[in-house]
Amino acid sequence: MTETVTRVESADGTTIAVEWAGSGPPLVLVGGAFNTRQSAVPLARRLESDFTVWRYDRRGRGESGAASAILGERDNGRAVGQDVADLAAVVALAAEGGSPVGVYGHSSGAIVALEGAARGLPIARVAAYEPPYTSGMTEEDRSGATGDAIRAAVTAGDPDTAARVFMRLVGIPPQAIDGIANAPFWSGMVAIAHTLPYDLALSGDGAAPDRLSRIAVPTLVLDGGASPEWAGEASSALLGIVPAATRITVPGQDHNVDETVLAPVLREFFQAR
Repeated sequence: MTETVTRVESADGTTIAVEWAGSGPPLVLVGGAFNTRQSAVPLARRLESDFTVWRYDRRGRGESGAASAILGERDNGRAVGQDVADLAAVVALAAEGGSPVGVYGHSSGAIVALEGAARGLPIARVAAYEPPYTSGMTEEDRSGATGDAIRAAVTAGDPDTAARVFMRLVGIPPQAIDGIANAPFWSGMVAIAHTLPYDLALSGDGAAPDRLSRIAVPTLVLDGGASPEWAGEASSALLGIVPAATRITVPGQDHNVDETVLAPVLREFFQAR
């Protein structure tokens, strides 16, 4: 597929790098923590025969403008507003062809997708895989990790520690973190670890917010059958909030869902009438 890269300006002037390929109605992919637009390439490749797939670097990542400040829990509204404005700029570009736009988000990108739909962006359908509403996690699950520790590490210029603490915070076992830290892609994760406070702020207090009840379009809530309990609890909470939501638990999958399994699920949802 031929790829096209451009840049759009968000509401506050931040430049957002956007890339698209394929044919068919537009489908925007929104990545989560540690992701750039390149992270979504394997999934995009499996969808480009049916959709024009749009990928973008969220602010502070890849080729998009830098995140300008460290955010705290009190800045939840600001973080949500910035990310939704960035998504709005991408959706507006994708909609120029006249077709309704679908949006799929993974992890914190799922929060961005849901918040965008709740705030009235011209989104026809939205799918969200395991948005990290983690209020159901225990302190044991978090292994003592806190958002304050992540922000402190970023402020101190120690992105390696910030990345490790973040993974403990979302329930990844220490031995698994050690394995990830020795993988070739670890340096890429550390390079954008300064954006982790933005992902934390998007989750707010860890509970799915009631404002998502404003979503008026078909919504697919996804979680993995092999994921931690918090993922299923988040899906259940969203079903009680979003009026037009349905849920699919993908058998055998965890937070790092296999694109070969996910793509057919998304294709069926976004092609539905």
